[in-house]
Formats: sequence, C-alpha cells, structure tokens
Amino acid sequence: MVSIDPTQAPSRLQDAPASSKLYRAAWRWHFYAGLYVIPFFAMLAITGMTMLWIAFLDGRDGDRIPVVPQGTALAISQQADAAVAAVPDGVVRQYVAPRSDDRAAIFRVDVDETATMVAIDPYTGAVLEAFPRRSGWYDFADNVHGSLMLGVTGDRMIEIAASLGMVLIATGLYMWWPRGAGWRAALIPVLGRGRSAWKSLHGVFGIWISVFLFFFLISGLAWAGIWGGKMVQAWSQFPAEKWDNVPLSDDTHAAMNHGPKEVPWALEQTPMPASGSQAGITGLPDGMPVTLDSVDMLARQIGFDARYQLNVPSGADGVWTLSRDSMSNDSENPMADRTTHVDQYTGKILADVKFSDYSFAGKAMAVGIALHMGTLGLWSVLANTIVCLAVLFLSLSGVVMWWKRRPAGGLRLAAPALPRNMPLWQGAVLVGLAVSLAFPMAGITLLTVLLLDWLILSRIPILKRAFS
Repeated sequence: MVSIDPTQAPSRLQDAPASSKLYRAAWRWHFYAGLYVIPFFAMLAITGMTMLWIAFLDGRDGDRIPVVPQGTALAISQQADAAVAAVPDGVVRQYVAPRSDDRAAIFRVDVDETATMVAIDPYTGAVLEAFPRRSGWYDFADNVHGSLMLGVTGDRMIEIAASLGMVLIATGLYMWWPRGAGWRAALIPVLGRGRSAWKSLHGVFGIWISVFLFFFLISGLAWAGIWGGKMVQAWSQFPAEKWDNVPLSDDTHAAMNHGPKEVPWALEQTPMPASGSQAGITGLPDGMPVTLDSVDMLARQIGFDARYQLNVPSGADGVWTLSRDSMSNDSENPMADRTTHVDQYTGKILADVKFSDYSFAGKAMAVGIALHMGTLGLWSVLANTIVCLAVLFLSLSGVVMWWKRRPAGGLRLAAPALPRNMPLWQGAVLVGLAVSLAFPMAGITLLTVLLLDWLILSRIPILKRAFS
C-alpha cells in the first residue's frame, strides 16, 4: 500500500502515483469525518453499554424486582388499587405484567402530567417500590444516547455523526483493503511499538467490525428524525386501511411514546383506532364489563403470555392497548411482536397487528432494533458489548495515531493534504452524491465543509495552516 508522509512538500504530492492520490483523498475525508464522529461514537458506545447491562440485570422500570410466589396472584384490579393507594389522587394508566412468577407487577400511576411507576407484589399487594417514571440511570443514558438531552438539536447532531460514520466505513475499508500484501496483514494485527502497530490494530479492528458497525448505524439512523422519520419510516408504516372499517382517532401510535421510543417502529405513524362504535371482531363476551381484569383475561386468551403491557384508555375515544415487543424488553423474540386494540365500551377487538403484518422494512427494523438493543438474551448482550468496546478502541487508536504523527510545535491538525489533479475525480463526485442522497445529513455536512474550505479556510493563511 503506497503512503506518503503528510509533511512532504506539495510538489511531491502532485508527482505521486494515481493510487497514492486516491488513497490520500480517502485518508483526508476519513480524517475530517473522524474529527466530528469520534466523540459521538465514544458517547454512543458508553451509553449503549450502560443501557445494555442495566436492562439485562435490573430492568428499565423495576420489572426485575424479585418476589416470592405464593400460589394464586391477586386480581389485577386489586393490585392496581394498591398502586393507586401509594400515589394519592393518582390514576392507573398502564399495567406491565410480570415476566415470570417470581417478579413484581408494575403499574404506571399518573397525577396530572406526573407519572409514577409502582412495583407491586402480585401475591400480597404490597408496594415494593415507587419512583418517578423514566428517572433512572437507564433513562439518563437513553436520553444522552438519543439526543444528548438537547431534543431535536441533539438528534440532528447524532444523525450527522451516524451519517458521517458511513463515510468513515467506506474510506477506512478503501484504505485498509489489501493491495498486493494479502489478506493476512489486513485481518491479523502486527504487534509491536509505535504508530505502525497502532495503525495495524486500528485497521484490523475496523475491517472486522465494519459490517457490525454499518448495521448499528443503519438501525440507529432508522430512529433519527430525518433519515428515519422523513425518508424510511414514512413509507414503511403499517397501513391503517388493513383494519376492517374501524373508526380512527386523530392521534397516531407515536402519541403512546412518553420520552423514549416505546411503540414499534412500523406503527409509530399509523393512526390509532377509536372506541365508540360497533366495529371490530369478537373480543370479550357480550355484556361482560370491560375492566382491567376482563381485558387482562382477554389478553391471556388470545396469546399474550408472560410479560406484556396493558395501556388504559385515555379520553372518550381511547382504546385499551395490549402490546408486546422486544424493543421494550417484553420478550426476546422480535417475531412475536404484537399490538392489539380493544374498544373501551364494547370489548371488541378493533385491530390486531402482528409481526407478520409488518412491511419488509418494518420486519427488518423490528429484528434490527432488537439486535441493536441487545434484547435477545445473554448472547446478544455479550456480542453488543464486544462491538461497543471495539468502537471505543477504534476511537482511541485514531486519536493516538494522529497524536503520534502530528507536527512538533504549533497548533495544527496535520490533516492529510489533498493532491491536485486527482485522477478519477468524477467517480469521487458521484460517490459523494450517492452518499448525500442516501444520507441527507451527511450530504449537508460534506457540502458545508467544502464551502467552508473554499470560501474561508483556503483564503486565510493562519487558518489554512492550522487546518492543514
């Protein structure tokens, strides 16, 4: 692999072979993308591992609190009464069924806009814990991971980082692809000392995890506001027209999200059905009161076993919603995802959406987000941990390599120089356009950097030297 020292004079760069010029162009974009991406990748890896292990060991909302099984559990309504007694003036909004006989039941109890999670012993009705909803370390890490706690601004910043991550993968693979040296050098690190050893480790780790990193970036981008919400999710939503002539609410399923994403990706933009008609199919027997107990009984009859979530109707046209999805840690099988809506007046089933009903993109996202979050059992927790540690190492080794080759003295980034008269530049432009169209935030960022370089950095000597 041909390489030229960045401190060489520009005239020597112009005389370099075509392959070297392309290599340096890729290196330059790899370098500048890394400047922005590295802190974000480190943050995503650390917060990702934090959520991964908290969810596996402790649960998100106290759902792993142990209890001692004592025969038959109390009625759900009795457990709910105990939860409401712990939160004066509260109203039950959600029931999270225990994932096993030796785990607590969880109730969400609201007072105005304040939600409290109450863990109940299902056999005695004792209140085990009560805490504000989404107030734990998992949720802190989740808020940082998803938006830097900056709302839409943070979401856009992270989407830019993930989009530029695609540039890092493409340029990194181009630079590390074996050219006459054989695959052994590309896949097995050469240990030693100095920058060459760090370069070998960085390249080998990068090529081994490139596929996994690409998957994590794509599945993460699907949740992002632009690429996910505006481009992919908009045409991959479950069509409400599949439901048999049921009235629809003005709300979409996204209204059920409270902070972090809770609703399956394929349903977020789909309108909710509405209660108050004779539409739907048989659910509860005619004349049976529609209560927590009877709706839970219906849930068990139609196949919701172990942990699932039961959302209480809100408003005159609200519905009972039964849901189970791996994204919410309800199960370890994303293909068992299911969302069922029940009329609050008649007990009829208005809609019943299963994994098999999703579009191809919806199915891919359901499985992808489960892999991304490591909710498929211990093996996925360990696998995701390895990927996160590899990303941290890539970030660290990239900084170390820059530090070891930086010029002595002065404040300079020492970016790889871009040769003039670069061969096949048309192909590079087409690649750039393709990336920009596929990932708009990356395109906007690349265009901004090019304009900044052309209009400002290249025309002011002190800045030109600092960024060269």
